[in-house]
Amino acid sequence: MEIDTVLWSRLVTGLTLGFHVIFATLGVGIPLMIAIAELIGIRKKDHHYILMAKRWSRGFVISVAVGVVTGTAISLQLALVWPNFMKLAGNVIALPLFMEVFAFFFEAIFLGIYLYTWDRFKNPYLHWLLTIPIVAGAGMSAVFITTVNGFMNTPGGFLMEAGQFVAVNPVQAMLNTATFSKVFHVLSSAYLTGAALLAGIAAFAMLRKGVSAYHKKGLNLMMAVVLLFSLFNTLAGDVSAKFLAEHQPEKLAAAEWHFETERGADLILLGWLNAEHEVIGALHLSKVLSFLAFGDFNAEVTGLNEFPLDERPPLLVHYLFDAMAGIGFTLLAVSSLYFLLLFLKKRKELNLNKWMLRMVALSAPLAFLAVEMGWFYAELGRQPWIIRGYMRVEEAATSSPSVRILFFVFLLLYIVLGTICVLVLRRLFNNNPAEVEIEKWLKDHPDKGTEKGGQS
Repeated sequence: MEIDTVLWSRLVTGLTLGFHVIFATLGVGIPLMIAIAELIGIRKKDHHYILMAKRWSRGFVISVAVGVVTGTAISLQLALVWPNFMKLAGNVIALPLFMEVFAFFFEAIFLGIYLYTWDRFKNPYLHWLLTIPIVAGAGMSAVFITTVNGFMNTPGGFLMEAGQFVAVNPVQAMLNTATFSKVFHVLSSAYLTGAALLAGIAAFAMLRKGVSAYHKKGLNLMMAVVLLFSLFNTLAGDVSAKFLAEHQPEKLAAAEWHFETERGADLILLGWLNAEHEVIGALHLSKVLSFLAFGDFNAEVTGLNEFPLDERPPLLVHYLFDAMAGIGFTLLAVSSLYFLLLFLKKRKELNLNKWMLRMVALSAPLAFLAVEMGWFYAELGRQPWIIRGYMRVEEAATSSPSVRILFFVFLLLYIVLGTICVLVLRRLFNNNPAEVEIEKWLKDHPDKGTEKGGQS
């Protein structure tokens, strides 16, 4: 039987990106949370926040180690699985790929210094200053790699001659039309997801072990960050929608099942399609799609029927878009409700309200699910193009039947990596809970037992 190498190439890359994006998101989001916690701990002279930074940084190192392996796998797959893509675009994307690696090494160097210099500075602010290059390196790593994805959606910075990209301006290619909206969305979602994870861990610990000062402070801090970046992420989604309406109208139309060009277009939520592509059981928000796309309720939105059949994205992206957006608004609602209860001075009820804690705990996996759905929407929504308007996916993929073996090799690798990561993290934190570290700190600093950080 003939092997569909294009399908297997997609499966290999989808598997790798789906696994890698978890650790890439942690790699971008967690450093900022560490920096915030340590700064507050120093300013308030509260050891609980300092301990948060220490414990979070230990877990972060594990995620970085796994992310290095999966990131290397992506680089390898670009050459092995998509050789024609690299032949055409390699000279365009070489600079951002190099800069992404440089940003990672920049981050890793300062991360190593940060981890091995705890309590070695008389002025604790000097240690905190080390978080700045870590946060910057992690963020720039995301920026550079996202510019590559932006280039694939809105290619530019070159001339096309004899089927090749010539007169390449790599900086112009990096600063393509999609860069701002994509970078804004990627960074805001990474910070939101990192905060949601740490808030979820604190809520889960409170559900299991009861309320403690350490977990309560961590929960309040991270929920504040969740609320802040939920608002930023909502704004980023609005910016992205307006970008798509202008530069990738077929992608927006597929996500919204908007088939006919019309003014005052409805936003379609949920539902399904029958054989005639009629939308059934959906919620229609009158003229909202026109407003989201152009800031005008009566604006004209291009329908999917305006594009050739072989250039339309798969219609299943509607479900991915709905899931991503729905979870984003859910996180905003949960964080808003959390602080509404605090504002109403119901702190005691909040601490004992298991439903609130359960919603916060559930927000963590939902945030990661939204990231996954968002990236799959971004990639599938560009189909059938790998470089929009210049190269189709089937033209870029390898023709080697060995790609099928490659899929199972990487699948085994990710199963092993995922299992090891979970086991190491469990041993790292279950065998050394925060309460034990707090007690040890109190024994070592008996004179500080009455300070904020010594109260349990």
